[in-house]
Amino acid sequence: MDTSITSPDNRPWLFPALLVAASAVSSLAFACVTPFAAFAVVSAYAVSPRTALLTVGAVWLTNQLVGFAFLDYPWTVDTALWGLAIGAAALLATALASAVMRLRHVNIAIVVGVAAVAAFGAYEATLFLASLVLGGQEAFAPAIVGRVALLNLEWGAALLGGYEMLRYAGVRAFTQMAGAGRLRPA
Repeated sequence: MDTSITSPDNRPWLFPALLVAASAVSSLAFACVTPFAAFAVVSAYAVSPRTALLTVGAVWLTNQLVGFAFLDYPWTVDTALWGLAIGAAALLATALASAVMRLRHVNIAIVVGVAAVAAFGAYEATLFLASLVLGGQEAFAPAIVGRVALLNLEWGAALLGGYEMLRYAGVRAFTQMAGAGRLRPA
């Protein structure tokens, strides 16, 4: 059998690519409310910290490309600065989620929950600090933050559930990550 097609070592990019594709959908559907904390947590759960950062960076870039190409983001300095702030917040959330994921020996459900709270908190706090310079503090009203948190929870559960279904179904590109020490083997 030709293992060049089925070997997971030849497809370590598969799950990150699926996340980037999912981010394009979320960017089209939610514009500037893309659930970056959810992408950060799921990336940190599934791949190495370095790959998680690269994946979330690609998710952010995809969001920006979709926004400027299809959603008529204005070509202003303010928009560019907000884009950079969102990217920095998403990367910080990913780094924090990856750090929490190192506690995998603890109950994984608790670890994922803590990572989600930490990532969302870091993401929102970073954007709030940016709003002190760029304006827009009204976007941090409790009702709005609550809706954004719920959106991240829903997307995080769906992405994580999809990942686990593929992994447990035996999709070899996903079991490779388990062999790399990131996940327990199926």
